[in-house]
Amino acid sequence: MKVAGATVNQTPLDWRGNLNNILQAIDAARAQQVELVCFPELSITGYGCEDLFLSEWVPSRAWAQLLTLLPATHNIAVCVGLPLRLNGTTFNGTCVIQNGRILGITLKQNMARDGVHYEPRWFDPWPAHAVQTVSRDGHTFDVGDLTYHIGDAHIGFEICEDAWRKDNRPGYRLAQRGVNLIMNPSASHFALGKSQLRESEVVAGGSDLFGCAYLFVNLLGNEAGRMIYDGDIVFAQQGKIIANNKRLSFQSYNLLTCDLNFTNPAQTQTPGLLDDKDRNREFGKAIALGLFDYLRKSKAGGFVLSLSGGADSSCCAVLVAEMVRHSVRELGLNHVGQQLNVTSDNEQSLVNQLFTCAYQGTRNSSKETFTSAEQLAKSLGANFHYWTIDDEVTSYTHKIQQALGRPLTWESDDIALQNIQARARSPIIWLLANVKRAILLTTSNRSEGDVGYATMDGDTSGSLAPLAGIDKPFILQWLKWAEKELGYVGLCYVNSLTPTAELRPLERTQTDEKDLMPYSVLVKIEQAAIRDRLSPLAVYRQLAATGDADEWKRYISKFFRLWAANQWKRERLAPSFHLDDLNVDPRTWCRFPILSAGFEEELKQLELIS
Repeated sequence: MKVAGATVNQTPLDWRGNLNNILQAIDAARAQQVELVCFPELSITGYGCEDLFLSEWVPSRAWAQLLTLLPATHNIAVCVGLPLRLNGTTFNGTCVIQNGRILGITLKQNMARDGVHYEPRWFDPWPAHAVQTVSRDGHTFDVGDLTYHIGDAHIGFEICEDAWRKDNRPGYRLAQRGVNLIMNPSASHFALGKSQLRESEVVAGGSDLFGCAYLFVNLLGNEAGRMIYDGDIVFAQQGKIIANNKRLSFQSYNLLTCDLNFTNPAQTQTPGLLDDKDRNREFGKAIALGLFDYLRKSKAGGFVLSLSGGADSSCCAVLVAEMVRHSVRELGLNHVGQQLNVTSDNEQSLVNQLFTCAYQGTRNSSKETFTSAEQLAKSLGANFHYWTIDDEVTSYTHKIQQALGRPLTWESDDIALQNIQARARSPIIWLLANVKRAILLTTSNRSEGDVGYATMDGDTSGSLAPLAGIDKPFILQWLKWAEKELGYVGLCYVNSLTPTAELRPLERTQTDEKDLMPYSVLVKIEQAAIRDRLSPLAVYRQLAATGDADEWKRYISKFFRLWAANQWKRERLAPSFHLDDLNVDPRTWCRFPILSAGFEEELKQLELIS
């Protein structure tokens, strides 16, 4: 039986665009003589509708779109996801349609409720074994815990989170009912290395555990702003992955077909494994796709960046160039131009039209960072501007000195004098972004977000923070990798520098790690304290044996104090992409009180350890 998975790049509430993507994929499947095609979870509405799932009208409109799809299912079975409202309660369903007839709607039994997921807020879980008959608009069909017979296939569903619940996984019950094909329509957000875990545990593991063929189909692209979906389509049989597609595509849909032999699996035609699992490559391509979709869906005129010559802003700049490189190579220059409403003759010309950088120097800026910024921008083809902000800083400080009746000095006003430089850069770069109708990128990384090492309304100014979901050590190694492996020779300057904010006078030799702690140490504490949710004492017990115990005590105390004091900053950071197995964005992953006792008693316990 020829079966296909179809990933689609959807947008919440884009009824026409979402439907068109589905219809195009159905037509492509039919042209390849596919008998059964499965689309991702909530593919009609998009997964990211958030509280609109609680409304009556969004599920109602999704139902209307489903009815529009019925004529397109002649001689093909189609599985699409939508919210289904029953008696005032919303469920997450996958509808199976064949030859214009609704065969049933399987409803999700387990709601994702950790990390970035808040599904129990919008959907109720459907109980195992329960089935209900529904009549609506002249159609009568069953909903609930269903299986389907289509050709040689006896089909059941695990919808995304269903497959991750070992204690309540529907696959066990489906296997008892003799299913020979389980399909998993998902909206599984991107994270580095997640595809390997998904393929081994969910797809290959599921096919082995339940003695059946298994198909996983994920959403694609930056759907609603923060989450990136990799568009993973994976087939497995007899515990082995037999086919996958190239993830992180810039196409509006992707199709992967497989001829499954249910009676003699050895005769299944295996298209092969196409995906690249290298973490550095998937990081670059994921953000490139995230930026491309953010740009085209927001209908902005490009990106603007305050390019300091340091690691974070340089990384943002290269990722914009990667966006152009990947999109042009996959879609073609003309198609990308149409998507982004620009015209150009080559990739570098396209970068020039879409990307503007500015180096905003002060008397504390070095020649090395200016050279780093200028040479990188030129090598990428970006628009590059240079100006100084000393006049603005002098004006602000003079006014405050007059108001206070005393001079501001580095000895008594260190943080304030650093912050005013960062803040003085904000209005003018915002002005440039506004004039160009562009998205202002902010360069904050997750390590700095942990400890508040950022100036609010300064270097945090912007409407999108591409790097706020990733740690500084990863960024530093990625830049060296990108210089060598991707050919971004302009990175040679930043890769020779020591990370510094350059806000103190140059003779004070400011560096980020001197201000904070070694980044490698910060990441280890972050993983234990934030990802694993350990107490200060438990973090110390886990890490103290790996080095100087007293030094670990100082670093752990500093981390927790700064973490607690700077929640207000994390609340105000620009929207960011989820990229790793943790996130400090309080709107999507890690909620923490703005006001707290700041681990006062816990840190006293830590101090008492000898």
